[in-house]
Amino acid sequence: MDVRIGIIQTPKELDVELSPGTDREQVIADVEKALKDAEGVLWLTDKRGRGFAVPAGRIAYVEVGAETEDRKVGFGAP
Repeated sequence: MDVRIGIIQTPKELDVELSPGTDREQVIADVEKALKDAEGVLWLTDKRGRGFAVPAGRIAYVEVGAETEDRKVGFGAP
């Protein structure tokens, strides 16, 4: 599952690829919890075990991808 985070006053986004077994609803709950406190920090751990911390007051938006990734490649892709 991919999580894309937009940071205020930064043209780039932070893309974090979470491990396949990550619960999507738990990620959304963690984001909501971090955003309730402007001084809070959102922590995410990618599939390689690296931790990413984003200050909640600097988050512009968060895009949480689907749990299953059915990627089609080639001429049959939509």
